[in-house]
Amino acid sequence: MSRTRFAPDRGLTTRMVTTMFLLGLLYVAFVAILIAVGVRAVVVLVIAGGFLLVQYFLSDKIALFAMHGREVSPQEAPELHGIIDRLSAMADMPKPRVAIADSDVPNAFATGRNQKNAVVCVTTGILRRLDAQELEGVLAHEMSHVAHRDVAVMTIASFLGIVAGLMTRFALYSGLAGGGRRDNNNGPPVGLIILLVSGIVYAVSFLLTRALSRYRELAADRAGALLTQRPSALASALTKVSGEIARIPTQDLREAQPFNAFYFAPALSGQSIASLFSTHPPLERRLAQLSSISAELGR
Repeated sequence: MSRTRFAPDRGLTTRMVTTMFLLGLLYVAFVAILIAVGVRAVVVLVIAGGFLLVQYFLSDKIALFAMHGREVSPQEAPELHGIIDRLSAMADMPKPRVAIADSDVPNAFATGRNQKNAVVCVTTGILRRLDAQELEGVLAHEMSHVAHRDVAVMTIASFLGIVAGLMTRFALYSGLAGGGRRDNNNGPPVGLIILLVSGIVYAVSFLLTRALSRYRELAADRAGALLTQRPSALASALTKVSGEIARIPTQDLREAQPFNAFYFAPALSGQSIASLFSTHPPLERRLAQLSSISAELGR
């Protein structure tokens, strides 16, 4: 990893390593159980591995396509490029590619497997609503995700949850539950075992990635605020974006909701949704951390 001037976060690094280790153990156990009940898991693993490689190496292109973003030149968006140029110099990191998504939902995201392949995308909605300092705070937040490499880790961790479902479908509907079909009256119900195990694997994966997602947002807030030395600007952007999102039509928010884990602020936070399942920490906690950082800088 190339070092940058973004504040390092040992807590984030520890959580990323721990999450990937636990997910690895979880899926080794999952495959072992499937093989034990007669599923030819190797075939599914090869297919899933191919999907994972595509997701990992083409994550930037896939994300831009899914979120209707397009790369823009300095001539098309001079102010946006100017802010990212300045932040790249301040952070001593390669300048990411710059993109804009035509959406009224005020948001931003960063993606890419490393600093050399990173892209930072903002929506037209956030460009219309934030001033230059607020936008700088948001972009510093997003670029810190790239510097901390948590974008790549989240891409892999999120994909692993899909593997459980993929393997289950192949096992149940594609005739891969071989080994003599031990789901008859003389043996254990193979189909039920597969469904039960895959459900547990998906649930644990879901909780692990959600916990990591919430912490990485706090780490990005802190790193971005320390780089710009203006935590109040980031706090203002958070407050404004969260308030504006509440005014966006629900249908538009639901279209953006699948990408919540990668957004600056969740498209649908939902007061009724338990914080355990949220991709972001509560707004109040993020603002409290920024207030604490502001006090530290004041001293």
